[in-house]
Amino acid sequence: ILHNDPTNSHLISNDPSTIKRHFRDRLASTKRTSLLGGGPARIAKQHARGSLTARERIDLLFDDASFRELDALVTHRCQDFGMREDESTIIPGDGVVVGHGLIHGRRVYCFAQDFTVYGGSLGESHAKKIGKVMDMALRVGAPVIGLNDSGGARIQEGTDSLAGYADIFQRNVDASGVIPQISVVMGPCAGGAVYSPAMTDFIFMVDDTSYMFVTGPEVVKTVTNETVTKEELGGA
Repeated sequence: ILHNDPTNSHLISNDPSTIKRHFRDRLASTKRTSLLGGGPARIAKQHARGSLTARERIDLLFDDASFRELDALVTHRCQDFGMREDESTIIPGDGVVVGHGLIHGRRVYCFAQDFTVYGGSLGESHAKKIGKVMDMALRVGAPVIGLNDSGGARIQEGTDSLAGYADIFQRNVDASGVIPQISVVMGPCAGGAVYSPAMTDFIFMVDDTSYMFVTGPEVVKTVTNETVTKEELGGA
């Protein structure tokens, strides 16, 4: 009777079993959202251009069932420029999948940027997740692999995004000569997204789908009046 009486809704909300059930439901829903990244439509678009998603790449890279994801539910903190308008602008994981696993039985740390979430752009939380796995790899002496697919800095987050890049660059320097750092450029990476790979030990690229350049063809055209393609400017 108590639970069916709308006048006792405040009592229902304070019931421990109800609170736990709502929390479990919300947690399960958030986990499902995290696994989908930017959603089915953006995943289909990623496949249409001949590319895999971040999670699909990780599944192929690591030994079966060995990858352990970290901070899967982290979101950005940005309040400006429509970044908190509704649920669709707050995607768990913040555009990068990080963790560790085994490759041919050896421990490896990895981050994989998800182009379906904000174009893989790097914000504050995104950068902290990458920094965390780099620190862990350095601590245990294991290699770190970056699967890069990013449009660069997340403009909406301004200097927080740029500070995130600075933290990553510092870790690249600290890890240089200590652990192997491997970069795999899997898509069109521009600006800050290519500075870090340039400081790693090995860089791999994909024919026809991956590019590395400080600034894109449109900006080159505007500044120098020279017409170049992405492939000419920074293709594999």
